[in-house]
Amino acid sequence: MINVGIIGATGYAGYETLRILLSHPMFNVTCIVSKSFVGQKIAEIYPNLYNVCDLVCDELDYDIILGKADCFVVSLPHGASQEAVATLYKAGKKVVDLSADYRYENSSTYEKTYKLPHEYKDILEKAVYGLPELNREKIKKTSLVANPGCYPTCSILGVAPLLAEKLIDTSSIIIDAASGVTGAGRNQDLMYQFNECTENFMAYKIASHRHTTEIEEKLSDIAGKEVIVTFTPHLVPMKRGMMATIYATLNNAIDSEYIYNVYKEFYKGEYFVRIKNSDTLVVTKGVVASNFVDISIHIDKRTNRVIVISAIDNIGKGASSQAVQNMNLMYGLEETLGISQPGTYL
Repeated sequence: MINVGIIGATGYAGYETLRILLSHPMFNVTCIVSKSFVGQKIAEIYPNLYNVCDLVCDELDYDIILGKADCFVVSLPHGASQEAVATLYKAGKKVVDLSADYRYENSSTYEKTYKLPHEYKDILEKAVYGLPELNREKIKKTSLVANPGCYPTCSILGVAPLLAEKLIDTSSIIIDAASGVTGAGRNQDLMYQFNECTENFMAYKIASHRHTTEIEEKLSDIAGKEVIVTFTPHLVPMKRGMMATIYATLNNAIDSEYIYNVYKEFYKGEYFVRIKNSDTLVVTKGVVASNFVDISIHIDKRTNRVIVISAIDNIGKGASSQAVQNMNLMYGLEETLGISQPGTYL
């Protein structure tokens, strides 16, 4: 068994990682860390874990936690992860970071986007962007994975084949994406309160969402040239799930069957990516509480645009289950181990 520690275990992504790992045949959670609940049992915070997990929340004391685990999942706010990840990595631990602190190849883009200096640029250079469908071989060889954001995971996987095959105008990409409220974490801001969210649908951080630059950097790598996108996120009155509707102008007139085959070939052998034909609806219920990505492709012949629908679970494939997928790869395990189950649907 491989001993795992979770730092930030009482947030939604940290908790979901714990929940998944409790049923994993090769990973054993031996340490959980929480700033707000030090000394409390995790089952006192999440009562569904009563008589399932008796772990007590530690404080972030490296003299204590370093001896408890070989691999750490860090689920701290952006900025707060920098030091934790660096300390763990320097101590020889394998690390999967769920924040944005190590996702960027260009530190100046991170600093401009998050309005924070990056204090560990030498370690940033060692990090591998944890999107297995694109970076599998690099993930297998690294000790530090920067887990992608939920919006970037949904968006990048949705549009990647079009860019790789140079089928679209790279200046025309528009992404409208909608997320369940868990995407904000255990946030107490007014806009995330029940009375504000329920029976409501809102766009937010229009033309200013921080995930935009993450999406652009990774899409530019795929395209081999700079890609600029228009990205608008929306908040949906549901707990979890995410859908991106992606629009782009085709370079040439092609039909739906051709595009469908391009996607099937690009994701050939990818267990977690399910390509559906244009007659099949993609719905968030199909992926909720899972690591699956459902994608459908549609052609608007009148405008010569392609429309891609991409759906994931924002705290599954968008965070926690993808973290476990990356951990499986880092340890040479079967990639689907512990996360192969379908979504709950209900």
